[in-house]
Amino acid sequence: MAVYTQVNADQVKAFIANYDIGPLETYVGIADGVENTNYLLFTGSGRYILTLYEKRVEESDLPFFLDLMDHLSDRGIPCPVPVHDRAGNTLGRLAGRPAALVTFLEGVARSRIEPVHCRSVGRALARLHSASSDFGESRPNGLSLGAWKQTLMQSEVRLEKYDSGLYQEVRDDFLHIAEAWPKSLPEGVIHADLFPDNVFFKDGEVSGLIDFYFACNDLFAYDLAICINAWCFERDADFNITKAGALLKGYEENRKLSAGEIAALPVLCAGSAMRFLFTRLVDWETTPSSAMVRPKDPAEYLGRLRFHRAARGPDSYGLGTS
Repeated sequence: MAVYTQVNADQVKAFIANYDIGPLETYVGIADGVENTNYLLFTGSGRYILTLYEKRVEESDLPFFLDLMDHLSDRGIPCPVPVHDRAGNTLGRLAGRPAALVTFLEGVARSRIEPVHCRSVGRALARLHSASSDFGESRPNGLSLGAWKQTLMQSEVRLEKYDSGLYQEVRDDFLHIAEAWPKSLPEGVIHADLFPDNVFFKDGEVSGLIDFYFACNDLFAYDLAICINAWCFERDADFNITKAGALLKGYEENRKLSAGEIAALPVLCAGSAMRFLFTRLVDWETTPSSAMVRPKDPAEYLGRLRFHRAARGPDSYGLGTS
């Protein structure tokens, strides 16, 4: 979450007048994240998150995201619930942007990640995958293998500017990933962005999953690979195999991985690292200086990509470790 589009109190009051949530008391911008503009609203009936969807999010995709949150919440997944206005709509417009209100979730994101948190995240991710199995809508992953190829072709100058020789290195990795990418693993609706700042905890357990605006249909094990990259590397870039083992064990408490999914973990993790390396490179260069947001350093995911390149196999990810 972040703030790109500034709105004043009169604009917010006019927007929420269509909802039965009481009068606006105060509101504050939320600086974390990189995709959309977000405000925390305090009203007569409680706290809400107001999201203005920026240009990187396709407006035609928004009903999918909002319907998915409704669906998951109905099945017991702790996620934001879209608020319907008096006409039954979950989507409106504010300051020239599509906008929506969702409920506020209790809990806090963890800055210090321990194996117990990784295990809880693994359980929550497996529950999400099971709960989405009967969701009647679908959305292709616009940031999958085909998109990486296109981005790579467009990124030679950007990669070389960041680090001399990096284009050839990443190109070689892409060719290996593309050749080894699995084609017939279990799939369905995935979160695709379950980073620590998108997970809230209360009393050591997951209390909320947020930011579903990359959700799409893809391999369940790819979603797990995204979490391995996001949760299991330390600040010094070292891989923590104990955290990875806890994450995988937690996941298998609610959904057993197939032999094919386990075998594919190294290439799925490498693909996940490449995906976030590319988007962080773009954000690093293009985030406006006026935005109330801090672009994330691509170097983190370059280091992860190099780790997965050297991985010996699934055992490198802590399978059997608790």
